[in-house]
Amino acid sequence: MRLCMSIEVVGEVPVSSYGELGLGHDILVGMLRDMLLIRRFEERVERLFLEGKLIGPSHLYLGQEAVAVGVMRAIRRDDPVVSTYRGHGHALARGVPPRAVMAELFGKAAGTCKGVGGSMHVAMSVEHNIPMATAIVGSGIPIGAGIGLALKYRGEDRIAVVFFGDGAANTGAFAEGLNLAAAWKLPVLFICENNQYSEFTPIRSVFAGESIAARASAYGLKTFQAFGNDVITVYKTAKIASEHVRGGGGPAFIEFQTYRMKGHGVYDTAWYRPKEEVEEWMKREPISLFTSKLKQAGVIDDGKLREIEEEIKEIIDEAVEEAEKSPYLPFQELYNLVYVEG
Repeated sequence: MRLCMSIEVVGEVPVSSYGELGLGHDILVGMLRDMLLIRRFEERVERLFLEGKLIGPSHLYLGQEAVAVGVMRAIRRDDPVVSTYRGHGHALARGVPPRAVMAELFGKAAGTCKGVGGSMHVAMSVEHNIPMATAIVGSGIPIGAGIGLALKYRGEDRIAVVFFGDGAANTGAFAEGLNLAAAWKLPVLFICENNQYSEFTPIRSVFAGESIAARASAYGLKTFQAFGNDVITVYKTAKIASEHVRGGGGPAFIEFQTYRMKGHGVYDTAWYRPKEEVEEWMKREPISLFTSKLKQAGVIDDGKLREIEEEIKEIIDEAVEEAEKSPYLPFQELYNLVYVEG
């Protein structure tokens, strides 16, 4: 018996087609603003770590902004999202206030997790329908399947959206979660952010098979591949996939090809990446690419860009100032965050 796998490759969306997607000038500028907010936020976080004002592990979203912004714009606000340890960008793209994200990084009570989750759980916000941000590679996949099962059981018109990296495709959770979602036709959209490296290891050296998308397709999921550094291509792909899932077609899977601008974490200089490879990817980094296209279309000019940059700087400055001044969670409050028998 021959296994038939089908992968839909979504080509990069030309500027001339933006209108066909219902994307007016205000939406396009808003998407660029969201990407710039993530970029400037992460640059400030990196600086704060280097200055010793922040401590602990932190995995920046620099270079992957188009994926978070494109996907969040394509899905609904009430769709639950499962994030990862590289989740700052997911949170900001979903609308979690920068001050709450920054406060969590400082370990303060005003943070998204009251200061006890830190960077790797910072994206969690029940108010913004991000019930989980997990630090264990691939572990969000079966959690997302579980959320999808609950949504289906309740008959809700919502879908679960799960983010994870390329390294997760080599875990058991990937196989188990995708198989169960496909077998039970659960309303889950799986988003693989393939940034080419599993921590320090290039995915091509440890991954057998044609592609991550091909592996997902083998489980019977509706599968897509697209360039993850173009935010409109991301938006279009996520829109098609989410509509398939919401319409009762079962789970869908998207592999977005992207590239992180820095190392795995703030402690990593990324010395192991070939200089030529980095240079090639940086020619197509998401913000420069989208800015160039919007200028070409006459949607934005340098004056508007300066205005956006000034607004974002003010927001981040205020977030840092508030985080530094805000209190830590009182020690006795920790007892309210754990289950104590008896």
